[in-house]
Amino acid sequence: MNFLLPIAAGALEADLVIVLTLFYFLWIFSWGKKVLGSAKLAVLFALIITYLVFFLHPELVWIPVIIFFLATFGTSMFDKVQVFKGKE
Repeated sequence: MNFLLPIAAGALEADLVIVLTLFYFLWIFSWGKKVLGSAKLAVLFALIITYLVFFLHPELVWIPVIIFFLATFGTSMFDKVQVFKGKE
């Protein structure tokens, strides 16, 4: 099974890769369905992006995770900290 998961060495890492792959695929699919307007195109788009990220360029796996956390929790955090506002 290691030939399917080139970035995973052990069982825990393999499970983590599978969970991240499914989560990332569903996230890209839902975004692609809204943007592209077609479920078939969204599936194709999500498959291509997921394949490129997880199997051809495994070093990019953590970038979508970071983007997800910033998109989910970052807006309220940046509003509280006021990072993007100048000193008044």
